[in-house]
This record gives sequence, structure tokens and C-alpha cells, in this order.
Amino acid sequence: MSSRVLVLNSGSSSVKYRLFDGAGTLAKGLVERIGEAGGDATDHRAALQRIMAETDLSGLVAVGHRVVHGGAEFAEPTVVDDVVAARIEALIPLAPLHNPAALSGIEVARKLLPDVSQVAVFDTAFHATIPADGVTWAIDAGLAERWQIRRYGFHGTSHAYVSRRTAELLGKDPAETNVITLHLGNGASACAVRGGRSVATSMGMSPQGGLVMGTRSGDIDPTVVFHLHRVAGMSLDEIETSLTRRAGLQGLTGENDLRAVLDRRAAGDPAATLAFDVYCRRIREYVGAYLAVLGRTDAIVFTAGVGENAPLVRATALAGLESLGIAVDPDRNARRDQIISPDGSPIAVCVVPTDEELEIARQALATTQPR
Repeated sequence: MSSRVLVLNSGSSSVKYRLFDGAGTLAKGLVERIGEAGGDATDHRAALQRIMAETDLSGLVAVGHRVVHGGAEFAEPTVVDDVVAARIEALIPLAPLHNPAALSGIEVARKLLPDVSQVAVFDTAFHATIPADGVTWAIDAGLAERWQIRRYGFHGTSHAYVSRRTAELLGKDPAETNVITLHLGNGASACAVRGGRSVATSMGMSPQGGLVMGTRSGDIDPTVVFHLHRVAGMSLDEIETSLTRRAGLQGLTGENDLRAVLDRRAAGDPAATLAFDVYCRRIREYVGAYLAVLGRTDAIVFTAGVGENAPLVRATALAGLESLGIAVDPDRNARRDQIISPDGSPIAVCVVPTDEELEIARQALATTQPR
């Protein structure tokens, strides 16, 4: 039986794709600047037609689509039909920048590949196992229910993949392993995984909350919004832009790339030094919280662009936690070993590269196979 799966990550002006046969990659690429003058394609249909023209899609059994927001109703990968597409469309208010692009990719793929199963794989689905007390905020319950206000969490495919790979790295059964996963990229989130199931995560109703990110603030007091509106006279749109595009590392230093922040810190720049300290302290605070949530923790794992490539972040974020059984070996960390804690550490510290596209392919294939 064929195991070929095409993974599509459709953005508002781009489509990233990767063709798998099992775990092997047969082709991959990116169609950019869709709909722009001089861009690669005039619209998403033209983008997918280009992908089909450049890629051998014979024997394809599924197309896996990354969908950022599945709300509270999509707890697993789902084969898309008209009803499912309408339900994803109804969730657009929860992810106005992301779900419309995913829907465009799904609609075009359904038309151009009508005999192939289209599977929506949701960033939020992995976090559907978080108990009610971990997703409920103490606000008016009627308002929360009416407007779907709760914690959803994101980066689910990454946290699922990395937590499972970490258990395998340690020679443990994922169902018996407790892991804190730190997905640190331009977007960043933490997750507590107990026995392969998410039980806590840092992002909330949107990818805005939690850790400090490239351009997003992470956690702040909601009163900041009221104050900026009432006292500073900023509109809600201006505040949203400030907190999502001009905050985080960008807001503190004018740089959204941590590499530039680290260079400036090394040169003695006070703003970069403070930004780095804030960034690492927030990670440490979430690690501490999730140690308490899990009770027993087997590993803390760093992944994604920063997590995989910034030894100083790993060492600083976990500094001072030795009394809790957490330590980073300087030599192993500098070498970027997969296990960077000293031998015999009660809690392993690991670096595991993420592969969200492979996880999407795996989930899409499993969804289409007979059970």
C-alpha cells in the first residue's frame, strides 16, 4: 500500500510543501509572494497547479493540511468534507490571519485532487487533552462560553513529535514518559506532556500568550490594553499591532532575531542584555510551573530554531535549577549533543530537532488507513 503524503502549509501569500513516502522526503519547496506583482503565482490555485506540475504526485494517498486553529471541537486530524470545511470556516474569528489561508489550500486541493483524501491537522488538537482546570480562565462563564474564550494552545504537532522522539531517545515508552517541551523559534511555547498527552501549555486563545517571542509580548497584565486605550489614546487595532508585531525581542531591542540580540549582548548593549534576561527568565518560570504540574519529570527538551541552535539560551534558561535535578553540561551543550545533561542526572536535558511536516504526514496517513 502506498504511503505517499503531500503536506501543504498554506499562508496568506505562500504555500510550503513537502512530499513524503513514509518518513522519506521525495520533494519539497516553497511558492512565495502569491498574488503579488512578480510573485510565483497569481493565487492559491495557481500555486498548487505549479506544485503539481513540478512534483510527481502519482500514488498519493493523502494531502495533510496544517490548520492553525481547530477550536474546541477538533481534537484529532480530520478528513475534510463540506461539513468539516464549513466548521473550519466558522473558526476564522479565532484565527483570522491563519485559518483563511489554510482553507484556501484545502479548497483548491479538493478541486484539483478530488480522488485524494484531504486531512486537516490542527495545531491546537494535541492540547485537547489538557484538563478543564488548565484551559479555563476565571472570567464571566457566560461570556467565555458564548465567545469560545479559553486556552487552546498551539505548536501541537511540534510538541507531539518532539515529546515522542525524546522518549525514544531516552529508551522509554512515550506512554510512561513525562516531558517538558520548549519550542523556541520566532514564535515560542512550552508544553507539559504526561505519558504522550498534553496537560499544560503556555499559549492561550491565540499564539500571543506565554513566552517572550520575536515580535509578540507573551504574558502581560490585561490592564496594559485598557491603559493604552484609555490613557495613551491608542485604538484597539493599534494596540493589537503593537503587542503582536512590535513587542517581544523586537519591542525591547528593535531586533526580532535572537542572533542579533546575542551579538549586541556580547558587545555590552544594555537593552540586548535585558531582553535576553527577560527571555530566559520567562522560560525558567514556565519550566518551574510545569515541574509542579507534572510532579515527576523525565526530561526537558529544547527544539525549533532557537532551542536547537542557541546553547547560551539553554544554559541560562535552566541555570540555578541544580537543586531540582536539572543541570546542563557545558561541553555537551556547546557540541549540541542530543543529551546535554551530565550522566546520572535525575532529569535529562535534551536537544531534539522538530519536524512538524513529518508529524503532519504521519497523522494524515494514519487518519486515512483502516483501523
